[in-house]
Amino acid sequence: MKVAYISTYPPRKCGIGTFNNNLVHAVSANLKDTSVEEEAIVVALDENITEREYPKEVKHVIRSNHQKDYIQAARFINFSGADVCVLQHEFGILGGDQGVYILPLIKRLQIPLVVTFHTILKNPSYLQKTVIREIGATASKITVMSNLAVNFLRNIYDLPPEKIHLIEHGVPDFDGSAGNKLKEKYGFEDRKIILTFGLLVRNKGIETALHALPKVIEKHPEVLYIILGKTHPEVIRISGEEYRQYLKMLVKKYKLQDHVFFYDQFVSETELVEYLTISDLYFTPYLTREQITSGTLSYAIGAGSCVLSTPYWHAEELLGNGRGILFGFKDHVMLSVILLDLLDHPGKLQKYRKKAFEYGKRLRWPRIGKQYLQLYRKLSKPVELPHVPKEEAIDITVMPTLILDHVYRLTDDTGIVRQARYGIPQLKGGYSINDNARALLMAVMYYNQRKERRLLDYIPRYLSYIEYMQNWDGTFRNYLSFNRNFRDQCGTEDAFGRTIWALGYLIRHKPNDSYKQTGKKIFLKSVGQFENLHSVRGIANTIIGISLFLMEFQENETITQWLITLTGRLKESFHTYATEERPWFENKMTYDNGILPLAMLLAYNVVEDEEVLRMGKKSMDFLTMVSFRDNYFTPVGSRGWLSPGTEISEYNQKSTEAMGMILLYHQAFKLFKNHRYLERLFNCYLWFLGENQLNVPLYDHESGGCYQGLTFKGVSKNEGTESTLAYIIAHLSVLEAYEEEYFQIKNP
Repeated sequence: MKVAYISTYPPRKCGIGTFNNNLVHAVSANLKDTSVEEEAIVVALDENITEREYPKEVKHVIRSNHQKDYIQAARFINFSGADVCVLQHEFGILGGDQGVYILPLIKRLQIPLVVTFHTILKNPSYLQKTVIREIGATASKITVMSNLAVNFLRNIYDLPPEKIHLIEHGVPDFDGSAGNKLKEKYGFEDRKIILTFGLLVRNKGIETALHALPKVIEKHPEVLYIILGKTHPEVIRISGEEYRQYLKMLVKKYKLQDHVFFYDQFVSETELVEYLTISDLYFTPYLTREQITSGTLSYAIGAGSCVLSTPYWHAEELLGNGRGILFGFKDHVMLSVILLDLLDHPGKLQKYRKKAFEYGKRLRWPRIGKQYLQLYRKLSKPVELPHVPKEEAIDITVMPTLILDHVYRLTDDTGIVRQARYGIPQLKGGYSINDNARALLMAVMYYNQRKERRLLDYIPRYLSYIEYMQNWDGTFRNYLSFNRNFRDQCGTEDAFGRTIWALGYLIRHKPNDSYKQTGKKIFLKSVGQFENLHSVRGIANTIIGISLFLMEFQENETITQWLITLTGRLKESFHTYATEERPWFENKMTYDNGILPLAMLLAYNVVEDEEVLRMGKKSMDFLTMVSFRDNYFTPVGSRGWLSPGTEISEYNQKSTEAMGMILLYHQAFKLFKNHRYLERLFNCYLWFLGENQLNVPLYDHESGGCYQGLTFKGVSKNEGTESTLAYIIAHLSVLEAYEEEYFQIKNP
């Protein structure tokens, strides 16, 4: 039989990938007279831009943060000839918020799905719980590695017991007689080896072991504690090697330099097996109980190490019946006592090792692979497959691959330049805070979706430009020449509001704390200028920014009061100009129209004023009526705008209008949970791709830029910053809405 596997995979350095690689070979080994290449179809989850030399069984690659790749992978698997699809589920390896990108893939599968859950949380967030439930509902069978995991899935996630199967974590074939030879190989023949293995993070609790060692070393100087593994890449990104340096300082403090060895490598499984084979004891001094599965713990039992562990969930279960010893969290005194007792009584130590090794035999991969294969064979027969939705409001398969090449061309050390002639940056145009604010918004959105680290170098440039352009009184200058001379004293209210919007988004969706704190400082310095806002668009942009700020700092009464005040000004404008036939905020409908109802809908989330909600809904419905004719989006053009009693101007349609409408419908979908708003949202997006009055696309697939808009002469071919950023923000918003489609109630 053929099995398709979705997981990370070597040579990518990932514990889930190692597990899947072992599973692939263990299952294939139980299929006689066949090879891995013949029976396994691996769909590898990879990072966004990495190209690897995969082994032959890898037939397809998903870039984990590219939604379209998941849809393409579903099509590939369905036509691959596979009898069963196996998903290794871990939140961190899948794209989207809490890994939701996997859902459209599994919903489209036309073969049975088996999922292995590697992490099951006792107190999941709403989205985490929903993702697990959705996957569990779609899967034909579910495998987990502990009895507690079975209980969690049944009692917390309400998944049917008949679907859930316990198959313990597999381990390699350890040679119980090879320890002494390997100790000679490494020069450790006279040492008692203690091992801790895994990516280094603070919750590993290694300091507990180091605090325990001094008393042990006094009596047993032969002890050598090996700390094996690199620092976790996310820890490196946020705090560097701070934790490892802290541990090394403890080693120095306790004079343990001859008794502690840091091996800062991601070792191959062959090396790991050797280190486990020579270890007499194994530590997992974790700081919290919440770990449902530990592959390293299983490996240590399989190798026949005497395991000393804190009582986290998997350890309590696996080390029961004398297979290991538990000690209290952070209790280094208790750990010292246990260690001294074992080292003083070698027979007791050997008793624990023997019991662990005997149990470990049942965990070896050939046996575990046979259990998985038996499960797969049952499912290769016809089963009732989950319903695959026939129609979706958003079809991401028609969306171009999103690239930021043009943004990178337009950005230098100062910020992003304003203009481009065709695809060439026009440096004489200098810079504006409007564009740098939009660029900041776009960059944070893109990073949060795609986790592209290059954006972390660009976000500070846009943020620094904003800070540089802020005046002492909290206002912002707008324009800066290419040689960094100010071109104005104070920008427009629109520019001010767009800047507050971008800062609010940064604060709410911060990539790291330093960006958040800088954004907060600039934001709060500007608060004194809220009183001076009178333009409805300046007010609306600012309301959006304030609403985002309050999603992060809900208890800030001062900012909450400003939201109420500014929303009141939009309400006043609506009362002044709106009629029953024309519910709008001004006498003339002009530019950035979508942000006016958007501001009201966002404000309602905070102020919960029903009048604000009604105004937002009425103005949105009126704007919809105006903007949709002949089944495609036609925004109000700047060549005449729209006044009462006149026809809508159909020319000089700008990309920012489509962006604003997409953001509006996205928020409406979140608020009203009505599927029709997704349809409207996607129709507005298709305006960029050619479903418009002239039937010509505005997005440039080659450069990654976007043309300025539609004029009565045709498409304006200049790929300026404003239009390019508008397209990217629109694209990202559509992808986010597509992700949310699985978690909202779909009304007819």
